[in-house]
Amino acid sequence: MIIEIAKKAKAASRALAHLSTAEKNHALLHIAKRMNERREELLAANKLDLDAARLLVESGRMAESLYSRLKLDDSKLDGILSGIEQVARMEDPTARVTLATELDEGLMLYRVTCPVGVVGIIFESRPDALVQIASLCLKSGNAVLLKGGSEAEQTNRALFGIIHAAATERGVPRDAMALLESREDVMALLRAEAFVDLIVPRGSNSLVRFIQENTNIPVLGHAEGICHIYIDRRSELAKAIEIVLDAKIDYPAACNAVETLLVHSAIAREFLPAVADALQSRGVELRCDPRSIEFVAGAKQAIEEDWSTEYCDLILSIKVVDSIEEAIAHINSYGSRHTDAIITEDGEAWEKFFAEVDSAGVYRNASTRFADGFRYGFGAELGISTAKLHPRGPVGLEGLVTYKYKLTGSGHTAAMYAKGGRRFTHKRIDG
Repeated sequence: MIIEIAKKAKAASRALAHLSTAEKNHALLHIAKRMNERREELLAANKLDLDAARLLVESGRMAESLYSRLKLDDSKLDGILSGIEQVARMEDPTARVTLATELDEGLMLYRVTCPVGVVGIIFESRPDALVQIASLCLKSGNAVLLKGGSEAEQTNRALFGIIHAAATERGVPRDAMALLESREDVMALLRAEAFVDLIVPRGSNSLVRFIQENTNIPVLGHAEGICHIYIDRRSELAKAIEIVLDAKIDYPAACNAVETLLVHSAIAREFLPAVADALQSRGVELRCDPRSIEFVAGAKQAIEEDWSTEYCDLILSIKVVDSIEEAIAHINSYGSRHTDAIITEDGEAWEKFFAEVDSAGVYRNASTRFADGFRYGFGAELGISTAKLHPRGPVGLEGLVTYKYKLTGSGHTAAMYAKGGRRFTHKRIDG
């Protein structure tokens, strides 16, 4: 059954690729309009999922962080609708000429962006992810197969029903979007390499690793979000405290929340008691190395496992370092290449940190929470990638296009250029 759905999606993707930018934008705005009109229906469906999930949390079968990601309220829905509208306003990423070369007189080569084809999305909780990804796929001309977690079953059905109906009302092929629901569908999707061009997992580390290990289809994503903030010896401490608080408590379940704080030994005595008090007063549990714990009352002793743990909770590990080199070495050893920040007023330290930290996002004097497609101006986010051979960091529309080489001639043959009979001009054409 899934193979048949994927096969139909592949055929639909070809028709979808022919929709004009205006047609795709009208469909997106119509989706946002319909979702807003049926807001109460969406929130009611989400409440059913939340009620069931609360029982799982209370029994210890679901983490509080997953429950937080599941919640859909008016504020989050407003953000989702704003994201759809922003995607509609963005430049169409397809049919753009990124290279034009005259190979010879009358022989022209173009590199033109085009949709990937069929994208399979497997995600946990996060009902907003369904909307973001569907919007990005529609704008970029890709068919999409969506598989959400069972914990968001009612919300996903309601969201997809509205999105699918609104899109088809505006000319989007019916088979260009499909919602998969059973656990068996996941394995079938991962084996549909004849029809699915890209898999994007959004969820726990174990989910991402499972997908990466069980498919031959290219996978775009990240397994962990172990983000660091390094407080340099030349930093404004009041600014540093505010940034650390934001990065930890704004949304601790997010993959861009800070998990480890590194502090230069020259300022540890002054900085650590102040930041610890601010964090602990907001319910953050601190786990300190032997050097930092002497400045932090009520902290737990950190163990080796803490440096490589994504807590997704109000927990923060702290370590004192003697140099920026030591901080960089720690980040590159234990980090997940997601997002890491330095708080410093020293321009040379910043340049060194940026050059040597091997992460998709490297920030100065800003919270790691800015690692987000919407905040980057992408409208929505396909996911965050820590790979280097795919799009890197928060991935928006550009992560959903590839390109074709388009060659036009007038009877040219390769034999014409054999043995110096005719020469290539290889003239680049601008504009």
